[in-house]
Amino acid sequence: MTVTLEASDGVGTIRLDRPPMNALDVATQDRLRELAEEATRRDDVRAVVLYGGEKVFAAGADIKEMQAMDHTAMVVRSKALQDSFTAVARIPKPVVAAVTGYALGGGCELAICADFRIAADNAKLGQPEILLGLIPGAGGTQRLARLVGPSKAKDLIFTGRHVKAEEALAIGLVDRVVPAAEVYEQAYAWAARLAKGPALALRAAKESVDAGLETDIDTGLTIERNWFAGLFATEDRERGMRSFVEEGPGKAKFL
Repeated sequence: MTVTLEASDGVGTIRLDRPPMNALDVATQDRLRELAEEATRRDDVRAVVLYGGEKVFAAGADIKEMQAMDHTAMVVRSKALQDSFTAVARIPKPVVAAVTGYALGGGCELAICADFRIAADNAKLGQPEILLGLIPGAGGTQRLARLVGPSKAKDLIFTGRHVKAEEALAIGLVDRVVPAAEVYEQAYAWAARLAKGPALALRAAKESVDAGLETDIDTGLTIERNWFAGLFATEDRERGMRSFVEEGPGKAKFL
């Protein structure tokens, strides 16, 4: 399999495994969608790590495969391509990308589908599609601009240049830079901490932020209000408030 899902202690690791560069061919894209949907369904997966291994996250699409496609083929395929990445972005649980080595093109687009990105100090990210006479097609023009702002996104997309970890951190493309040997460990720790949290409240928080970014402030506040009130019907809310009153803040156990 080019992509696998393994779960331990509430953390599901979606692992890209297509040596040598984890090129995202059609089969890998489809498998990624399947496993994102599986991670969404599984109760034993409460947070997710996206990982490409110790050397590379994903160096983009399979260019040889794409070269063989004509316009008609890509009209059909482009929707499935986007759907694979959207399935990752819509996992209703905390998702962290553990970025090692190259995260280029589709690899960068996959990383920005996560809620949080931890990068190796030797990581390089970018959207080099323009150098092929193309633009990003798996959400890069949309999610990247929302993440780092339109000006910085256009710089990366127009030039196709690679961004080293330090610059990626400075512009908000990644959220933490650590030694390469610690990337997965720290990503797993981030996910494991949240896997112990209140699942419905985390889902509500993620959907409120993500959906609110796509609409006006009044609609966003309505989304927030409905989730906020709805959580008063949950056992996690009852447990959290009871623990706060009886034991003090930060001691509630939700599993």
